[in-house]
Amino acid sequence: MPPNDPRNLLPFLAPPRALRAFPAALLLALALALSTACGQPQPAAVGAGTVAAWSSWGGAPGGGHYSSASQITPENVSALELAWVHRSGDLREPRGFDAEGGPMSANGFQVTPIVVDDTLYYCSPFNKVFALDAETGEEKWRFDPKVARDFILPNCRGVSSWRSGRDGVCEHRIFLGTLDARLIALDAKTGERCSDFGDDGEVDVTHRISKHDPVEYSITSPPAILGDVAITGSLVLDNQRTDAPSGVVRAYDVRTGEQRWAWNPIPPGMDPWNEDSSYRSGTTNVWSVIAVDEERNLVFVPTGNTNPDYFGGHRDPREHAKRGLSEGLDHYSSSVVALDGNTGEVAWHYQMVHHDLWDYDTPAQPTLMDLMVDGKSVPVVVQVTKMGMTFVLHRETGEPVFPVIEKPVPQGAVPGEYLSPTQPFPTHVPHLLAAAVSADDAWGVTPWDEAECRERIAGLRNEGMYTPPSTQGSILFPSNGGGNNWGSPAIHPAEQAMVVVTWRFAAMSKLVPRAECENVYQKQKGTPYCVETDVVSSPLGVPCLAPPWATIDAVDLAGGKLLWSVPLGTSRDLAPFPFWWLRGVPGVGGPIVSETGVIFIGAALEHAFRAHDLTTGEVLWETRLPTSANSVPMTYQVRPDGRQFVVIAAGGHWGAPTPPGDHVMAFALPEPER
Repeated sequence: MPPNDPRNLLPFLAPPRALRAFPAALLLALALALSTACGQPQPAAVGAGTVAAWSSWGGAPGGGHYSSASQITPENVSALELAWVHRSGDLREPRGFDAEGGPMSANGFQVTPIVVDDTLYYCSPFNKVFALDAETGEEKWRFDPKVARDFILPNCRGVSSWRSGRDGVCEHRIFLGTLDARLIALDAKTGERCSDFGDDGEVDVTHRISKHDPVEYSITSPPAILGDVAITGSLVLDNQRTDAPSGVVRAYDVRTGEQRWAWNPIPPGMDPWNEDSSYRSGTTNVWSVIAVDEERNLVFVPTGNTNPDYFGGHRDPREHAKRGLSEGLDHYSSSVVALDGNTGEVAWHYQMVHHDLWDYDTPAQPTLMDLMVDGKSVPVVVQVTKMGMTFVLHRETGEPVFPVIEKPVPQGAVPGEYLSPTQPFPTHVPHLLAAAVSADDAWGVTPWDEAECRERIAGLRNEGMYTPPSTQGSILFPSNGGGNNWGSPAIHPAEQAMVVVTWRFAAMSKLVPRAECENVYQKQKGTPYCVETDVVSSPLGVPCLAPPWATIDAVDLAGGKLLWSVPLGTSRDLAPFPFWWLRGVPGVGGPIVSETGVIFIGAALEHAFRAHDLTTGEVLWETRLPTSANSVPMTYQVRPDGRQFVVIAAGGHWGAPTPPGDHVMAFALPEPER
């Protein structure tokens, strides 16, 4: 996920917004022949298809964003039509800033619904839960947890389902994590609270968390379900202070709400408690989606980087070594950690970034698959990263399946900081981004702004990937939004093919001495510096690197090669006509892939939803939406003689210029003639 503060995210999404200010004459002068949508061939006959649910956020408990549904194919996808729309009414327009100077954004709508049996369940940005008939979109029930509407980042990525296999009240439960850090259990049939869970159906997840402002601590990703426990991490607001609330991960009994275990990401030997008996503050959190392996009883958590993001002198392992500890609070930072599902004890962990000072936290759900390696099927965890690197780890040991090389990286930290001398670089699976950018790569829409870009890049400290933050200002490439982010990957298991969204523009980080921090929002209290981050962009607000600024990429995981890369979306809804020809614009969200090799994706800051061919990347179908779909879609078929539906949440993004929305939209092939 891009930085948790909207002021920190807005720069990543600002370039397309700035295009709106281009003079009309300039747009006309720069206009090129517009690329058109794909043709509309006569669709093939509609087959019966395969019954397939979508019972977890990622399509399965181990992720993958894959469906065995087979009715929609590359040959007939062009005939998709809108089947139904549901609107929650849960909207918030942007409101400027609150009394503390914090931003009050519009809502985002990042939800991926789930479907169990014949019912679709989803949550709105302020945590209202809806149950719909999966084939008609008719509302069955709704639940309102009455969350306050002053949260900075209203967001709910999804809900989770648990079933006992028996009949009766609350034998099927829908679990919801809320912005105010409650875990709520609802009867899936009625939407009523399961009164035997916690206190009248809910558990306060702030229990034993140190004193904090409510906006600092939320649950935005769905809890993972493993056996009879629900497991949740938390979003902890970035870059505010070193003693931010603990990033503890906890498991609760699905029937009683009793806490079964807790894992606070502290190094071995460190006291897990603060002096007031709350969980030790400042530990790395798990804001993204957790995966589980039911067969091996393992929980895979993707960890963030330890607060604050861009200065970590207080995490220095040399100081901890003086007290007999192996490492500081970076021990589990920016890693994949496998936990025992019964106890929460660490089975193994693997760190993707050492002493992370770039906000390169692990953003995406660890994805479980069986990968063919040297003719043998190997159980692996596939982890995409903000660096555009993909790590493939053995699921049982955490050992890299393919070699990972520790390479020297730039040195020269600010006073009080230290740096890791090396960083891990995986082999086999290709790195999706260039290793460095330079002033020679500067790009502009005119010679004037290209020259300005060249000067701006040249004025920043720039020694390639992992250039450390500086008071001069340092290049962040990839940006701190990625590379890849939380919406990726989608993996087709039979084809051993992975599909991801990759951001391709440069950002910068600048450390500001504490005495000059009055007007800087990202305070990093407890360190000598606050921090400013931004996209490296021209005076026109356009990124200083040539488009595409985002692509969809397909990778052969077994063969270790890039299959294809195509631009993500266009500038159609980010600039006036005729300046629609830019291809590859930023966005938030990700793809899914079906058994038949059809990829569905919104994600760009364009009011569009598309289907691509897994083999070639070609656009097979597209349709207009009310606003951008900055979410991950899903697909299902509930009856053998029914239709396969593809569902996307179109609601904009809280850090983007696209308007907020509340549209859950389902598409299907036409009803067969009777």
